[in-house]
Amino acid sequence: MKQHEIAALFIKMADLLEYRGDNPFRIRAYRRAAQNLESFSGDVERLATAGELTTLSGIGADLADKITEYLSTGKIAALERLFQAIPRGVLELLEVPGIGPKTAKVLTEKLHIASVSQLKEAAKTHRLSQLPGFQRKKEENILKAIEIVNKGRERMHLGIALPLAQELLTFLEKLPGVSRVSTAGSLRRMKETIGDLDLLAASTRPEAVMQAFCTSRFCARVLASGTTKSSIITPDGLQVDLRVVRPESFGAALQYFTGSKEHNVRLRELAIRQGMKVNEYGVFRASTNKRLAGREEADVYKALGLAWMPPELREDGGEIEAAKAGTLPTLVEPDDIKGDFHIHSTWSDGSDALETIARAGAAKGYHYLAMCDHSQSLKVAHGMSVPRLRQQLTAIRAINARAPSCRLLMGAEVDILADGSMDYPDGVLAELDFVVGSIHSGFTQAEERLTRRIVTAMQNPYVTLIAHPTGRLMGQREPYPVNFETIFTAACETGTAIEINAYPKRLDLNDAAARQAKDAGVMLAISTDTHSVDQLDNMVFGLGVARRAWLEPRHVLNCSTRSQLLTWINRKRQRLGRPRVARAG
Repeated sequence: MKQHEIAALFIKMADLLEYRGDNPFRIRAYRRAAQNLESFSGDVERLATAGELTTLSGIGADLADKITEYLSTGKIAALERLFQAIPRGVLELLEVPGIGPKTAKVLTEKLHIASVSQLKEAAKTHRLSQLPGFQRKKEENILKAIEIVNKGRERMHLGIALPLAQELLTFLEKLPGVSRVSTAGSLRRMKETIGDLDLLAASTRPEAVMQAFCTSRFCARVLASGTTKSSIITPDGLQVDLRVVRPESFGAALQYFTGSKEHNVRLRELAIRQGMKVNEYGVFRASTNKRLAGREEADVYKALGLAWMPPELREDGGEIEAAKAGTLPTLVEPDDIKGDFHIHSTWSDGSDALETIARAGAAKGYHYLAMCDHSQSLKVAHGMSVPRLRQQLTAIRAINARAPSCRLLMGAEVDILADGSMDYPDGVLAELDFVVGSIHSGFTQAEERLTRRIVTAMQNPYVTLIAHPTGRLMGQREPYPVNFETIFTAACETGTAIEINAYPKRLDLNDAAARQAKDAGVMLAISTDTHSVDQLDNMVFGLGVARRAWLEPRHVLNCSTRSQLLTWINRKRQRLGRPRVARAG
């Protein structure tokens, strides 16, 4: 988890440098490095030891030195100096969505606000409206943003929880006497945010396991310690609960502690009606206490007359009825994914060159990657003018001509403008294989207008996919309001796919909306919105959403082969009267 700690520190450095009015290129370098570190799934400490930190995208010699300094001392001297130079409370203000360094500077210098509590009070008493540009609406938005921050502190998103869990499981499975380990709880069900991290181990030496767990490098503080359950707080302030059971009860405990509560209540009711009882130790005949199952999770369900259910479905959302009827879905799996959409390169705000991206796609066994750099209006992300877009298309054709196993689809992430029109003219869109339509502005518009913008974009024959349809960033920005029923109807009518954005702070669509879309007949696509090749690994988070939404491969566009994909794209273009077709380079 060290890369997440360092990423957070680099973000703080960027914010404080911007507050101070420092060099914008230096600030941008810290932000890009932080983004790349957040998505890095390898061992940053091993890279530092090997002197290979500069192999990471966006990490030059200076930033590599700061990473090495932190790993060896636990501090970055340059950041400590910034802390001394910046007024107290600025960092706390910067945690509030919508409060950037420039706004924080105004708040601290004009109103002497030095904490979130003072900011909240100033917004409530309308002191903020005394400042230029701070109307009542902005005060209301700040109060909502403070609520978002408080909620975010209570839970961690999957991008933090899953890598931490994997590190902990690797540690636990190496302990003497441990035969099996697993995640449990809401993480195993792949909920988008996690409260406490639940882990399970099978061992004949539980006391030794608990001793090792509570004295490990993962433990900053012990909340509770026992022979079968212990709870710790990690150095990042996250709570981890570990339960240890005997091997013969591992399956029963795994079922029991995976939850959800509603799912387990339904199972216990079903067991009672059949003269049985279910708990974390096994399934038992109620009259004799004879043990019927428990070693394997599937045996627990089998004893109750049910098929095993994937953990992501265990929310009492119809899965028990489907298991009884033999109609459980065959959920999409990692091996079903043939490619990835919505990939950014150095042509806009990505960190990697096209050749690097093509090699990374081939290494993952993908058939294709859709290059979708930003369009011309999004200048903050170095959006491409039409001439630059055409230069990129030429570069993509050259790479594809060298016949890599992973083809680069020629695409763009094109802004949906205020009236629903696209940021490139149709003549330019016709040259592309894959067009992603996105909203990056006007988040505060009314639901009807935002919905109309998206629907109008979908009516464009060249728009293949609508990306991150609600614009949310968990813990930072609430979703903007849209009418899903209207959008999903239009998606079906126009043959437009809707994205499940796999970036762990987005997961947009969420699971509930994705299931609604699937039930409406919408084609969905899981995209990583990659800005660095490490982020291709974020597909696991999008798959979690898709599986919770009961999606099968037939519901997911990037389960198609390249030929099937292009046929699907061209069907929309031809149906809406545009003869020019996508050809993938």
